[in-house]
Amino acid sequence: MTQDAFPVPPRKRIALVAHDHKKQDLMEWAEYNRELLIQHELCATGTTGAMLEKVLDIEVLKLQSGPLGGDQQIGAKIAEGVIDFIIFFWDPLEPQPHDPDVKALLRIAVVWNVPVACNRASADFMVSSPLMSSSYERILPDFDGHRNRFEPVPEVPEEQIGPEVIIAPVIKKALPAEAEGAIESGGQTNVVGCAREACAPCRNQAP
Repeated sequence: MTQDAFPVPPRKRIALVAHDHKKQDLMEWAEYNRELLIQHELCATGTTGAMLEKVLDIEVLKLQSGPLGGDQQIGAKIAEGVIDFIIFFWDPLEPQPHDPDVKALLRIAVVWNVPVACNRASADFMVSSPLMSSSYERILPDFDGHRNRFEPVPEVPEEQIGPEVIIAPVIKKALPAEAEGAIESGGQTNVVGCAREACAPCRNQAP
């Protein structure tokens, strides 16, 4: 199995989200980093997007408000491969009516290996990286095993099967019952006997 690399261009597609008690933090951070942010393509959940447009004086793609499905919209864009970076100032002290959506968004970002900045410090570290203004190859996890988990397993021709696979059932028949469990578990047993070709002496040996 090989892992694919997803090309991320110098002009990033950035999603910005902030819970109500963190919106002011995000606006202050965005204003300070305006010259960097305007070089990229921005989208945001509803209210946050409207506030960013005023602070940055640029057009921002506004999705639904978070509780109305905005977080899910961003999650869908991640799965479609059209989001490169998330700045999500979420509130760890305030319960959210759409908490399952918040968790789902953070989870799908991890699933697709998309970087997430969850506070001002992590956002500062990430946007100051040279990778923000250069191309980058984001490694995509290999999910072929998950996608094909219900596909029928192809039968392997007997001539391609190793001798240990063919002989194993014969050995299990030749040995006493307590040895059978040892074979399956890879453990040891005190049973002494010949397992070659299920030989007659071992097969007829008295208990």
